[in-house]
Amino acid sequence: MTFKQKIYQYYVQLVQDRIDVFRDMIVALTEDSKNDAKGSAGDKHETALSMMHIEQEKLNNKLREVVAQKAILDKIDSSKIAGTIVVGSLVKANGIYLYLSLALPKISIEGVNVIALSPQSPLGNKLMGNAVGFTFEINNTKYLIEEIA
Repeated sequence: MTFKQKIYQYYVQLVQDRIDVFRDMIVALTEDSKNDAKGSAGDKHETALSMMHIEQEKLNNKLREVVAQKAILDKIDSSKIAGTIVVGSLVKANGIYLYLSLALPKISIEGVNVIALSPQSPLGNKLMGNAVGFTFEINNTKYLIEEIA
């Protein structure tokens, strides 16, 4: 497995773990509301149920966002190496490893820090479609694309 494939697998697992957590939370909330419905009555009961439904909607929205992220990751072919930067490229610029995919947390693989960024971010937008040797500037910092994997 290549370094880029390890990064890809890590991020896929990270997003899948988030999906699992949100699904578990939704199931637990559903169970709580069923149990609460059996043994309560009155205004306090209605307020508690209403709060649970609001929380469940929030969790469902977050789950939809993370499922959409997973769909984007699933479209990436981690074995593909392009001559220019595309979604799924691992780019080394100024000694920094950047993974063009989604805005996800910074990770460390084999002792190397990797920053995942969205192609829509200012830096990601500048990188897209360019090749090794391209230079550009963002926020008074000059960047040089050293490698693309």
